Amino acid sequence: MKINVLLFDDFTALDVFGPVEILCRIPDCSISFRSLKGGIVANHQNVHVDTCRVKDSDLDQVWLIPGGFGTRAGVNDRELIELVRQIAERSEYCLTVCTGSALLACTGALDGRKAATNHRAFDWASTHGNGVLWDGVSRWVKDGKFYTSAGVSAGIDMALAFVADLCGEGFADNCADAIEYERRG
Repeated sequence: MKINVLLFDDFTALDVFGPVEILCRIPDCSISFRSLKGGIVANHQNVHVDTCRVKDSDLDQVWLIPGGFGTRAGVNDRELIELVRQIAERSEYCLTVCTGSALLACTGALDGRKAATNHRAFDWASTHGNGVLWDGVSRWVKDGKFYTSAGVSAGIDMALAFVADLCGEGFADNCADAIEYERRG
């Protein structure tokens, strides 16, 4: 299984690396970090990640879209939203963490679907995508091929739920145990 992580400036590190720690445990899984233009992408704590440019052949794979302060500008970035729209349409699965769901909501892909987002940024994130059935209580929500989570550490729970759906509850429990993490629903 190929999993791509879409990075943009000012992403939140735990939104990315918490779920990646779980997802990389899927048998025969490879993880790639992608961005609109490729190259170094930095978050607001100055963590730098070398990325590859998104290729058309990547779009039908599994995608993880984090949140962070960069989503505030991202919802107005036509090029980024168009890429997220293509990911939403063609991906096998699309997972978002925190305010990454606001980027996905801007594409219309979540209209008529349940979705979670960061509880502390709920008032802002839920203004994007008027047709979304926003859930301001759950840590994560699955609706079809879309998995969305609340803020930051909730992405780990969402990733464990995704792994449980693919590999079984026992496998997901073993992943959580390996990182000394207590799963929350």
